[in-house]
Amino acid sequence: MQIEISTRHGGLDADQQRYLHDKAEKLLKYFGRLMAIEVAVDHIKHAWEVEIRVSAEHKHDFVAREAGSTPEAGMDACIHKIEQQLRRYKERVQRHKGDATHGGSGFRSSESAPAPEAMGTDLDEV
Repeated sequence: MQIEISTRHGGLDADQQRYLHDKAEKLLKYFGRLMAIEVAVDHIKHAWEVEIRVSAEHKHDFVAREAGSTPEAGMDACIHKIEQQLRRYKERVQRHKGDATHGGSGFRSSESAPAPEAMGTDLDEV
């Protein structure tokens, strides 16, 4: 997985860069199939705006943007939003895979529904 941190209109020291990188890396525990994480930090007047863009396998990007008094505060707020998005997406994917009756009859498309005779029911007797 690739983590890219960029800054606009300001700079980050090594400790701040490491903090942002470590926080971004922890997103893997919420969804293991992340391809890339981009963190953009922008210094605007007396605030820091942080934007996180996460690319996951087979999915569009997840995006969160927050402002804070420091880059770390903005990152914490952004991470919280991204965690929620990833958690909801993962639950949706897992629920979809476990749904046996999704699509109607309960049989996979490669299987055919058994004929009533095979089920031991004679329609003429009903």
